[in-house]
Amino acid sequence: MNYLYQAVDEIVGFISSALKMLKIEQVSRMIEALEETYRKNNLRKILVMGAGRSGLVAKAFAMRLLHLGYHVYALGETLVPSIGPNDLVVAISGSGRTKLIVTAAEAAKNVGAKIIAITSFPDSPLARLADIVVEVPGRTKIAAEEDYFARQILGIHEPLAPLGTLFEDTAMVFLDGVIVELMHRLGKTEEDLKKIHANIEL
Repeated sequence: MNYLYQAVDEIVGFISSALKMLKIEQVSRMIEALEETYRKNNLRKILVMGAGRSGLVAKAFAMRLLHLGYHVYALGETLVPSIGPNDLVVAISGSGRTKLIVTAAEAAKNVGAKIIAITSFPDSPLARLADIVVEVPGRTKIAAEEDYFARQILGIHEPLAPLGTLFEDTAMVFLDGVIVELMHRLGKTEEDLKKIHANIEL
């Protein structure tokens, strides 16, 4: 059990340190874009996307945005409408190089959507496409095979906590914090969120 406690301690410590390293101007621009999307025209859409475990983080963030009253969708789901000008895309990729996410971001950019990239690499292809980049510390190096799906097919797995796990966990906690900030800015309470929360569950 020593490894379990050491890993948890390392992850919690990393997240605490990493969140202090966030650049306030980047975070402010992201939150302002999300707030503007809600206030100016609540018919504007948000598309959230990520691959692998980053995709799970994206879906968790999308669910909370839904509870706040946003028109939000997750890439890969069946019920995703077209994205157009003034819509917002939140793309999550530690490396900023996952081909599926970069390609989807390119397509969104081509139709005039605003791109927010959450990544550890501000010089990555995804970051270069983005209108807003939020640097979330995580990976300390890029795997030899950069594309997430290619790594899965080839059976290439990285070490547990030191690489991908740290980015994904940190991004999750960061985005939960973004939700709380939006709650206060939009005047939402937990009761408001509960009204939109699923009420038909198994």
